[in-house]
Amino acid sequence: MKISTHWLEGQKFNATTEQGHTIEMDGNGEAPSPMQLILAAVGGCSSIDVVMILERGRNDVLDCRCELTAERADSAPAVFTKIAAHYIVEGRQLKESTVKRACELSIEKYCSAALMLNKSVDISFSYEIINKD
Repeated sequence: MKISTHWLEGQKFNATTEQGHTIEMDGNGEAPSPMQLILAAVGGCSSIDVVMILERGRNDVLDCRCELTAERADSAPAVFTKIAAHYIVEGRQLKESTVKRACELSIEKYCSAALMLNKSVDISFSYEIINKD
């Protein structure tokens, strides 16, 4: 895997993947900050896992959202100290035990982004299920 960052101006950078996808980031709030992108990566990575696990179990998933909150250290380096991921899974006839297990497996076993952080960051999860008839 390769990625290249390029300084644009001030604290603004572009990141370009080897496939040519670009992401803008900025330390002054004009674009997502690098730390926001790390948090987004945890949400995206783990949500992919949750949906894949549920679909492999032949569950009818209609939507999945992950709302994340994080706490950071008070002094530099202001690393994450806590991350809470809240999954909102919508589907048909979803069982609580199945959704809980999918979230658990993602955070504890499959999500590379979360697993890279879990040695130094307290990562927790919660979930809610919206069953449509």
